[in-house]
Amino acid sequence: MRFDRSGGVFCHLTSLPGDHGIGDLGDGASEFLSFLGDADVRHWQICPIGPTLSGAGESPYQSPSAFAGNPLLIDLSGLVDDGWLDAADLEPVPEFPDDRVAYDAVREYKLPLLRTAFERFDEAAGESDRAELAAFCDREPWLDDYALFRAISASRPEDTWTEWPEGLRTRDPDALAEARERHAEEVRYREFVQWTFDRQWREVREVADDEGVSIVGDVPIYVALDSADVWANPEAFRLDEGGRPTAVAGVPPNPGDDGQRWGNPVYDWDRLAERDYDWWMARFRRLFELADVARLDHFLGFVSYWAIPADSDDPADGEWRDGPGRDLFETVERELGEAPFIAEDLGFEEPAMDDLMAEFGFPGMRVPQYADWCTEGNQYQPMHYPEGVVGYTSTHDTDTWVGYYDDLPGQQRDCFRYNVGAGGDRAVEWEIIEEVWRSEAVLAMTTVQDLLGLGSDARFNEPGTLDGNWEWRVPRGALGDEIADRLWELAGKHVW
Repeated sequence: MRFDRSGGVFCHLTSLPGDHGIGDLGDGASEFLSFLGDADVRHWQICPIGPTLSGAGESPYQSPSAFAGNPLLIDLSGLVDDGWLDAADLEPVPEFPDDRVAYDAVREYKLPLLRTAFERFDEAAGESDRAELAAFCDREPWLDDYALFRAISASRPEDTWTEWPEGLRTRDPDALAEARERHAEEVRYREFVQWTFDRQWREVREVADDEGVSIVGDVPIYVALDSADVWANPEAFRLDEGGRPTAVAGVPPNPGDDGQRWGNPVYDWDRLAERDYDWWMARFRRLFELADVARLDHFLGFVSYWAIPADSDDPADGEWRDGPGRDLFETVERELGEAPFIAEDLGFEEPAMDDLMAEFGFPGMRVPQYADWCTEGNQYQPMHYPEGVVGYTSTHDTDTWVGYYDDLPGQQRDCFRYNVGAGGDRAVEWEIIEEVWRSEAVLAMTTVQDLLGLGSDARFNEPGTLDGNWEWRVPRGALGDEIADRLWELAGKHVW
């Protein structure tokens, strides 16, 4: 896939301004897209948009579904426009913090209102609305299992699905039919919420199209064990007869660390190959309903993956196993055509991975925070980026640029300033933004935090920790004309 040389900004939806405690699919998203259009920015990158759970630290990378949308992102004002809520229903709005998401408070406020909207729809919807909802349910084959999974989970909040009664755990048809009847109203509610999310998301996509902005989605390579995906598709994963993983994902120890045990079930790639990767094809089809471009997280895992025995807590007990490699992406091309993927290839040097990316034209990633600024020719220095990469100033998993720069040892800081010719009154964040924009990278990306010159207290996520992540929000009005003009000038100077 060939990308046109262009620029982008990363900002997850939850980080946008909004009146109800969290960024959502309403005016905040439209205003942000207008800012990107004014700045001649062609890409908006986001994290996965699936439901998040407090028990998983609200991580969008540990969702109960790889297909569903997050109900907390639904715009309540849009439901007022639809007639399923009254403006008075939204009052009083709690005094939410403007600079972060207080997830528990947002749930306490928004979820009862979504329930009210469903009840009014269920009682009073006309024929055309009911037909539209039915059509959505028919065309989204994942929805039936997802809605039932969430309904059963809600009735058994202390259990994961591997602890459900045997009939439900093993998906006995009679047990599933009885559960659908018992939880019929809850299933309809879950379907209504997903239909509402989908309608509002499509409206955001229309605004993006009008502004000339493509949306870059994100594909976590692994899914959570306690998810509708694993429960409904056990044949796609390496599980025992009880539905428990026989091996889990992670990365091996490297010099200076002990490795990581992520705990997600690994795929049964051999069985998936026999089925033409049906679950992955369904996942990619859904993804490209929601986004124009997709970042493939931990791309190495498609080439080879580290499998740790499920009964071991030590990542060193794992072993490398072969992934599907080119066979998966040949199937993608055959089923879906030429797919616009970005490969997250950071931290690993693997010729087979590089060859696979080159064969299918997937650009990799370069982040200058990994650079040794005192080593000539270091691959993470923007002046050495090749054309076939996406250059970032920061990512959702790194510190902000200012936070990183403030912690740089003195010699590295001096080498950075020498390498980029830093001097004068220009802020350090704009030094690196311009370096990435003037590099040969086919896509130049920055974050809202870096545009605003914010420090470490504004970082979005610190890998390996649970508390305080995914909460940061941009203040309303912070992204004004001055920043848009500076980006517009960079686009004209370096990108087009």
